[in-house]
Amino acid sequence: MEKQKKYKIIKIIIFVIIILFLIGFTIYLYPIMQELFKPQGRENFKIKIQESGFIGILMLLGLQFAQIILPILPGEPIEILAGMCYGTIGGFCFITISIIITTTIIFFLVRKIGRNFVYTVVSKEKIDKIENSKLFKHPKKIEYIMLILYFIPGTPKDILTYIAGLLPINPKRFIIISTLARFPSVISSTYAGATLIKGDWHMGLIMYAIIFLIVGIVALIAKKFDKSNITKDILDESKKI
Repeated sequence: MEKQKKYKIIKIIIFVIIILFLIGFTIYLYPIMQELFKPQGRENFKIKIQESGFIGILMLLGLQFAQIILPILPGEPIEILAGMCYGTIGGFCFITISIIITTTIIFFLVRKIGRNFVYTVVSKEKIDKIENSKLFKHPKKIEYIMLILYFIPGTPKDILTYIAGLLPINPKRFIIISTLARFPSVISSTYAGATLIKGDWHMGLIMYAIIFLIVGIVALIAKKFDKSNITKDILDESKKI
């Protein structure tokens, strides 16, 4: 209980620091963000971030880490911001590298500290609900289950990172799986950011639609050829977690 209280205090401190950082960052960029609907304003925003150099990279990396530490923060805006600042490919590479770093840190923290650490970030009820679902009654298929869950849009991927640390899954394979399975989501978000900075926001929506269609087709194919019906269970249970 004492350790859990310490983790909660640390979590609150981190949360306050992040909020203060976001407020300061927003105030700093507010004059330029007001101009984002104008071509020159979007270009100024991009230049402002790029001129920050390594500091700008650290800021985005910090936001990415914060988003995984605090799952209440959505991940897509950070991916879109990376696309706005560094383009589709540059943003994609940045987000992918940051995902590998943050996922590795969280996974091994859970392995080292255990459930008390997980419960300070995600409620015990939420963890119990996911762990007790029929998905995780198949330990031999856990890698495949994680692959599909990370591949499907809308699943709580950051919470799954914490869950993975509690499961009998190989660390290296999990990190590879969770990174590769996020590719469709990341590339669509960074592309949306890259097109938004140019004023072509509708192209980003088209890319999202294409990615969702591809993911849907792949999921249906996997379901059709999966004789064990685990894919069907994953698709059904993913709506509940």
